[in-house]
Amino acid sequence: MGYFGRLEDKLKAQELRRQGLSYGEIQQQINVQKSTLSDWCKDISLTEKQKLRLLSNKMFGQKKGSLVAAENKRRERILKTNNARVEAKKDIGRVSGRESFIAGVALYAAEGTKRDNNVGIANSDPLLIMFMMKWFLKFTKISPDRIRGAIWIHEELDEKEAKIFWSKLTGIPLNQFNKTYIAKIKKDTKKIRKNIHKYGVFTIRFSDSMIHRKIMGWILALFDGKIVNIPL
Repeated sequence: MGYFGRLEDKLKAQELRRQGLSYGEIQQQINVQKSTLSDWCKDISLTEKQKLRLLSNKMFGQKKGSLVAAENKRRERILKTNNARVEAKKDIGRVSGRESFIAGVALYAAEGTKRDNNVGIANSDPLLIMFMMKWFLKFTKISPDRIRGAIWIHEELDEKEAKIFWSKLTGIPLNQFNKTYIAKIKKDTKKIRKNIHKYGVFTIRFSDSMIHRKIMGWILALFDGKIVNIPL
């Protein structure tokens, strides 16, 4: 670029700066380094209004950059999670009937009722509840009309909607539901609940001493000689 072309760029840059444009905005119109622009425009004073505009644009740019970075991290996290789930499915492979039986025994050992004569398990996860409902029917041979359902739910949530949801999921008729436990909101506490389960916590339960003792026997047999002896 010749002398006159360079001078023309300098004069144009100075004029744009007097109009209150940032160096970045000027660079969109003139192909010149920011250090050169700073040297050309160092003696140009901006009005308070122009300074405020540039500051607002800078803050908006920083905020926009933070939002973009956060969104990129979110997408990366979702991608990693999906990849992990794909790999997990490969690790598990096809689940046999015996493996389903053992999985149910392990779940009951962790979450199930241990009190004699009472069989039951409670959870907020629909997939787990659905699995255990099928497990009870298949492996304990309990009659569906003997199974009862119960809900634990916070008072600000919809009890009726929750009953319909769990009934459809498990196949337990509404007339086989026990009275719902409504948890009151503690207004005098500073504790903030992060996990609010829309349909509450659901319990599958029935009374049968022989089935309960058999389940306890399965748990004892499994952990006494099978799982605890996993080779390292």
